[in-house]
Amino acid sequence: MCIGGPLSEADIRWAVAASPDLAVAEDLVLDRDAAKNAHAIRSRAAAHATESAAYVAMTMEFVRTLVAVAPFISSVSIAGSLASGGFRPSDDVDLNLIVDDGHRHLAYVVVNFLGLAHAVRHRAKPVDDLTRRPIAPRLMTANLILERSQCLPLERCDEDMAFEFLIGEPVFGPEAINEVVEANPALLDHFPQLAAKPASLLIDRPRRLPKALYPRFLDAPARALGQAAWRYMQWTRRHRPEALARVAYVRSTMRPYTLFDAT
Repeated sequence: MCIGGPLSEADIRWAVAASPDLAVAEDLVLDRDAAKNAHAIRSRAAAHATESAAYVAMTMEFVRTLVAVAPFISSVSIAGSLASGGFRPSDDVDLNLIVDDGHRHLAYVVVNFLGLAHAVRHRAKPVDDLTRRPIAPRLMTANLILERSQCLPLERCDEDMAFEFLIGEPVFGPEAINEVVEANPALLDHFPQLAAKPASLLIDRPRRLPKALYPRFLDAPARALGQAAWRYMQWTRRHRPEALARVAYVRSTMRPYTLFDAT
């Protein structure tokens, strides 16, 4: 995928043998330090093949409702394990959003409000330390929310940000994603295939509420509400250090685009 075409098994084995940092385990090429996790990684890949289809369909329906209610959202992509190929039923569904300027926190609140209502209907969903919540399981979640001005250009065009765009599966607004790629050609230095990325999961454009219902001044109270809710969720994890460490790690990979960082 990274070089734009398939390699033979012999070529792969020669490349691994020539690298002190790579190893083959369970028919996977891994960082040598991650080889001990090969079975778990293989198990996640196997679970993805059998479990992901129902969640993709569920996500497309959720996004249809989300963009109808929130007309300031320009683009939604499936991210995380459901996009990268390691989904299992206890995972949540990560969404990447591009929104109008001055609406990041409104987007966060709307995603979480609709997500909670949606999750109540799926209370029987399997959970783990990250997806367990007091009222209903963590299911549809905002992974990365970017305002349009933050994208044109991006402050970060490193390989991690390029990979985030590469694995994301657009569900709505592919033109906004294409605009980001065109405005940040450094992303293509890492993954040239971003220039011709397919979008096979697009929903039909629904009828949307008028943008006048969401003036920019609502973003400030939305920030306060969203921050209070986020802090409450962290408080519920206070006895689960592994979950807190995972949240802290994920947030560190998203800076400077994380919400609710102390200033």
